[in-house]
Amino acid sequence: MKLRIPRLDLEHQLLKIRNKTTTEEDILGEVYRIFRKDAKKDEEILEKLSSGSPVENNQFNPDILESDRIFHIDQIYKICVDYRLRFLDSKFFKAEIPYEALIRIKELEKRHETQLKGFKIVAPAKLFKLENADDPLLFAPIGNDYYYLIHKWGKDLHPLRKLMMWPFKTLENFIILLLLVSFITALVVPEGLFTKNQSTTEFFMIFFFIFKWFAGLAIFYGFKMGKNFSTDIWDSKFYNA
Repeated sequence: MKLRIPRLDLEHQLLKIRNKTTTEEDILGEVYRIFRKDAKKDEEILEKLSSGSPVENNQFNPDILESDRIFHIDQIYKICVDYRLRFLDSKFFKAEIPYEALIRIKELEKRHETQLKGFKIVAPAKLFKLENADDPLLFAPIGNDYYYLIHKWGKDLHPLRKLMMWPFKTLENFIILLLLVSFITALVVPEGLFTKNQSTTEFFMIFFFIFKWFAGLAIFYGFKMGKNFSTDIWDSKFYNA
């Protein structure tokens, strides 16, 4: 008869060792304390995100900063202008901040042995609770106009957003768009609509009147809706800007 030795159950052995030194109630109590402590930390971070005031810098440890996450205000300004985004304090952000961002903040605070504050977010205007006058980036200030990218979430922006927002970047861009649209419209106007034989001078007169019409509509819409160009609104907390 062959003697069979039962295989060793490591989980069972581990439980035997644990139960010699502690009770189940003690273990659950310790776990609850960990969860309460973690939940309290989450609440503190959410409070800083939702009601924090601007600060100049955080006490990062420069030796462990990731260089590819450090951005100057001029670089942030450029991306906001190109894609018509806002760069505002996190307290204005009305969408939900994912838990991954909180985890990232806690990791950074632990590694750098500091309390982060003064959070700012880059996102489209519709994601902010703006005062009346699809890809957020969460930053914390380092100092001297440099910011550290903490977390990115949400969907990427439309690949054509930069092109679509180009006319609203500056006044010059918008005038170029109006001139181009007016010129194309003048080209499609039937040649004999105003005169039998349309000359170059008459074509440019038609083009000029079409341009005035489009410009008038644009000015009316702009004043009515309180719109402005990206170079002026990138860091504005006002909706009508």
